[in-house]
Amino acid sequence: MNYWLVKSEPFTFSWEKFVKENFASWDGVRSYPGRKNLRAMKTRDLVLFYHSMEGQDIAGIAKVTKEAYPDPTTDEDWSAVDLIPVKPLKNRVTLAQLRSEKQLSNIYLIRQPRLSVMPLTKQEFDKIIEMSEK
Repeated sequence: MNYWLVKSEPFTFSWEKFVKENFASWDGVRSYPGRKNLRAMKTRDLVLFYHSMEGQDIAGIAKVTKEAYPDPTTDEDWSAVDLIPVKPLKNRVTLAQLRSEKQLSNIYLIRQPRLSVMPLTKQEFDKIIEMSEK
């Protein structure tokens, strides 16, 4: 199993809207590293859902239900995956909290904050879940 973090602006697509719709085609990613990461996602991989711009927090856990397929929003060579929400975090984990945790200093959200789809190690994923339970 692999672990990921995806970013969405809450005024465009929030965790609450995701839960209400119970599904998302994760499309519209227009960076080569993001496309590479989407194409590496496998069914049942776990994904942390991060609110970018406003909020700047991890709100919940999602799961990949369909691996990469051609992004339906373009005729160009981009990809999308399907996600479903699994559960909200007990407590949201803010960007400030992530930055203050030494064990998370190398995650892409800190090192390359413009990347919208990024891998996490199991240890990083588990640490974020642990932080949400405090």
